[in-house]
Amino acid sequence: MTPDPLAVEIADRGEHALARLAALRAQDPPTTGGRVLSYVYDSGLEELDELATRAARLAHGVNGLDPTVFASVAEIHGGIVDHVRAILGGAPGAGSGFTATGDAEAAPGFTATGDAEAAAGAVFGSVTSGGTESCMLACLAAREVSGRDAGDGGTIVAPVTVHAAFRKAAHLLGLRFVGVEVDPATGRVSADELLAAVDDRTVLVVCSAPAYPTGVIDPVAEVAAGLEAHHDPRIGLHVDACLGGLVLPFWPRRHRADGGPDGAQPWDLRVRRVTSISADLHKYGFAPKGTSVLLSRGRERHRAAWFATVDWPGYPVVNPTLAGSKPLEPAAAAWTVLEALGDDGQRELVARTARATDQLIEGLSTIEGLRILDRDPGPLIAVAADDTVPDGRRVHPHLWADACGRRGISVQAQPAHRQERGALSSSSHLTITPVTERLVDDILRVAREAADEVRGQAAPTPPAAFGDVLAALDSGALSPADLLALAEDDVHAMVSGVLSATPDDGAGGGMAELMAAIERLPADVGARLVRAYLAAVME
Repeated sequence: MTPDPLAVEIADRGEHALARLAALRAQDPPTTGGRVLSYVYDSGLEELDELATRAARLAHGVNGLDPTVFASVAEIHGGIVDHVRAILGGAPGAGSGFTATGDAEAAPGFTATGDAEAAAGAVFGSVTSGGTESCMLACLAAREVSGRDAGDGGTIVAPVTVHAAFRKAAHLLGLRFVGVEVDPATGRVSADELLAAVDDRTVLVVCSAPAYPTGVIDPVAEVAAGLEAHHDPRIGLHVDACLGGLVLPFWPRRHRADGGPDGAQPWDLRVRRVTSISADLHKYGFAPKGTSVLLSRGRERHRAAWFATVDWPGYPVVNPTLAGSKPLEPAAAAWTVLEALGDDGQRELVARTARATDQLIEGLSTIEGLRILDRDPGPLIAVAADDTVPDGRRVHPHLWADACGRRGISVQAQPAHRQERGALSSSSHLTITPVTERLVDDILRVAREAADEVRGQAAPTPPAAFGDVLAALDSGALSPADLLALAEDDVHAMVSGVLSATPDDGAGGGMAELMAAIERLPADVGARLVRAYLAAVME
C-alpha cells in the first residue's frame, strides 16, 4: 500500500514541531518536583499524572457542546459534580465524611444533620474551565436572579482580598465591584463591615475560603446569618473555594491546648444561606488545567447562568458555561484522578501538604527580618518584612523572592495594597503541595541564604524606564488621567524599556522593581501598565 504523501509530510513536520516544543518547554520552570511554589499543584505522584494523561487521550476529540450526542460528557460531568458536592456538604454521609458536631451545630446559618439532606438535594453543578469561569458564572446567575440588567447599578460586595476574578466579572457583566477594606494587620474582614456595604443594589456577596493573598478564611457563617436576618433573600452569597474546596475539608483536625475543637466555623454548603460555591479540580484535586466546578443551591440559580437560544437558523444552542465547543479531555482527566484517589488518597495527599506547611512555617518563623502574615489552617503562607526589627535587619519580601528565584525556588511576589485604614504589606506568597514535603529542607536552606543576601538592603525602586513618568506624577506635571489617555503604542514603548532591562537569569527575571512600580502608581494606571507589560511579552 502506497503511503499517503500528505501523512508522510505531516509526520516529518510534526516531529520537528515536537522537537521545538521540547526545547521551548526546557526553558520553563519545572511543573513537577515542587520548586515552583505558585501556579502548579503537584501531587508528587507520577502515576497520577500518567493516569490523567491516559484519560485525556481516551477523551480526545469529544466535543462537550452537546451531551445528547456524546453521552460520556453528561456522565463524566455528573460524576465530578456529585463528588465535589459531597465533599462540600451538599450531600449527607458522603465525600469528606463531614458531620455536624461541636460548636459548628450552633453556628449561625448552619444546616445541621437533620435538614442537610433536604438542602443537599437542591444543589446542582456545572463543570467549567477554571476558577475564573466558575466565579463569573456565579456573578452572572446572581445578576439574573436579582432581576438586574447590565449597567443598571447592580453591585458585587466582597473583601478587597477576594480574587481578582470578581473584579473581572463585574467589568464584563456590567456590575460594580464594592471592595470592603480589611484589617491591615491581619488581612481579615469584619462580617459587620461587609454586611454594612450590602444594600438594595447588591446582587452578590462573596467570601473566600481561603483568600489567596494570605490564606485567611472569611467569616462565611456570620455573613450568612446577617444576610438571612436583614436582607433580600435574592441576594446571593458565593464562597470562592476555588483553592480551598478540595483541601480544607481534608485538612487534619488541629486541637487547642485545652483539648477542645479547633473552633473553625463552617464555610461550605452546610451553611444553608450559601447560594453557590466554586472549587477547582486543577488545584488540590491534582488534575491537569483546567477543570473547576460551580455548585448552586436551587435550579433557578443554577440555570440562571446558562445561555440558550433558538433564535437563529442553526441548531438549538444551550451552553451551561461561557464556552460553546469545549474539549472533554480536562474533565475526563479530573474525573479519573478523583476516582483513582478516592477520599483516602485525597486525605493522605492533604496530610503531606499539611506536614510540609507546618515545617515551613516553623522554619520561616526563625529567619530574622521576615514575618509570617496572619493565616488560617491551610496550604498558603505569606511572608512580609518584620517591622519589629531595625531597618538594617529587615528582609524585603520582594528582594527575598528574587533571591530565592536565583537559587531555583520560585515564590510569588505580591505588591502592597493601599487602603484608607492602612495598607496591606508587600509580601511574598507560597502555595504548598504534597510534593513540597520532599523539599522542605532545600526550601528552608534557600530561604535562609536568600534572606542573608538581601537583609538590610533598601526597598526596591521602580525600573528606570518608569522614572520619568513617576517623577512627573509626583510633581503634578502629569496626572493619572493623562497616563490613561496615552495611546497604546506609547504605553507599549514605555514597558518595552522595562522588558529590555529585565535580566535573563533563567528564573524569569526579577519582579521586585516591577512590584515597586505597581506600589507607586495609582491602581488604574498600574493595571494599564501591567497589561501592556504582559502583552509585550506575548507579542
